[in-house]
Amino acid sequence: MSFDEIIDRFGTHSVKWDMMEQIYGVPADDGIAMWVADMDFRPPQCVADAIGKMQAQGVYGYYGDETAYNEAICWWMKTRHGWDVDPAAIFTTHGLVNGTGLCVDSFTKPGDGVVLTTPVYHAFARVIKSAGREVVECPLALNDGRYEMDFDAWDAQMQGHETMFILCSPHNPGGRVWTREELQGVADFCKRHDLILVSDEIHHDLVYTGNTHIPMTLVDDSILDRLVMMTATTKTFNIAGSHSGNVIVPDTALRAKFAARMAALGISANSFGLFMAEAAYSPEGAAWVDDLITYLDGNRKVLDAAIADIPGVASMPLEATYLSWVDFTDTGMSRAEFTKRVEKDARIAVNHGPTFGKGGDNFLRFNIATPRARVQEAADRLRAAFADLQ
Repeated sequence: MSFDEIIDRFGTHSVKWDMMEQIYGVPADDGIAMWVADMDFRPPQCVADAIGKMQAQGVYGYYGDETAYNEAICWWMKTRHGWDVDPAAIFTTHGLVNGTGLCVDSFTKPGDGVVLTTPVYHAFARVIKSAGREVVECPLALNDGRYEMDFDAWDAQMQGHETMFILCSPHNPGGRVWTREELQGVADFCKRHDLILVSDEIHHDLVYTGNTHIPMTLVDDSILDRLVMMTATTKTFNIAGSHSGNVIVPDTALRAKFAARMAALGISANSFGLFMAEAAYSPEGAAWVDDLITYLDGNRKVLDAAIADIPGVASMPLEATYLSWVDFTDTGMSRAEFTKRVEKDARIAVNHGPTFGKGGDNFLRFNIATPRARVQEAADRLRAAFADLQ
């Protein structure tokens, strides 16, 4: 396939494109949607073939024996990440926002504090607050344009009612791939404060050359009794509409608690998602991901070059994900002014920084997972919108 193919997604119930004008005021006729974290690329052919096989059979009933599905997950995690997964530890949820909600419901109680390292994926806070828990924002330190953990500051913040830490690894929106030392620091922090650690690793396949993602489960055996892993095919293969994800629980006691909540809420897997995931986690899917990373790397360079041409604007070095986190602080502009230039003048719909929590005020998040021609057009429009600074 060609990632350069322009696919018209208007009128397809695509939130990214069909809701762009309503939410951001970016005109549908010539706007560029760079906000919602899905890609404008077709998934690998093996995924389309799996759906085609379902369609040809013609009966869309309940999914039965999950052995092959679980084996595909285990194969992928072992071959791509060096992680041996116990099939008995795998639970399939309706995506990882649902997985996050189930973790909060299973392992915390109303009024508990749940730690987020902000700025971070906005759905975490929404789920926590909706469940009647308290969001405890532990800001990441911004050092030389790069996020770092600040454990001393976070230790000082703890009040004793915190029971869970949600880690985003790799980090969204900053694109950081955490080092082994940083991940060990997270493990030690959770042990010091007796926290359940939920590691959302949905972007773990989208890592650029020169960086290595380390699954949290491989960092420290002594935290396996408090660790919950979350993974999915959805970001990797652009099948977010399947609403499937995996919560993987190594510890049998935690596993029993999670299984009880799944049963109490009547949650069972979406057969479409299972068929797509099993097909994606394959050698053909792996080759597609390798090609995708190479293409996204080219897109990253196009946008970074444009940002570098605008004085006072800086893109955070992207180590993983297809989400560029751009800092407008040194323009001296108000958030309203630089946002207007991007949305009204450049006609690009982007995510607003404050939605990601503390530390996001002067940032915008750009989704670069779209054909190169669109990224180049967005780059040209940004240069024009900020031409007076150059």
